[in-house]
Amino acid sequence: NQLVYVGWDDHLLFSAAWAFPLPPEMPFQALVSEVMTGAFSDHPDFKNINWDEVKWVLDGQSFVPQMDKSLLENKVGHKSLIRFKTPGLMGLDGMRL
Repeated sequence: NQLVYVGWDDHLLFSAAWAFPLPPEMPFQALVSEVMTGAFSDHPDFKNINWDEVKWVLDGQSFVPQMDKSLLENKVGHKSLIRFKTPGLMGLDGMRL
């Protein structure tokens, strides 16, 4: 496994990116549907995310993940930081919580 950090921009209910030990072969879609859902779904905004509009940043660079490809194929490495921004959702009731 490799450590992968994931943070949700503008949602400070989560004070920092979360670290996950993930296999490099994991499909990016599994990261979203299993790992991220388990970590972030307690936030009321999570159910309102339009995943087609999410803006992704990998290690400081904008990118468009290929959901059917592995983390490795998406260039997600050991200690990579993935941040995601959800347009229109700015925290709890627009208060960045």
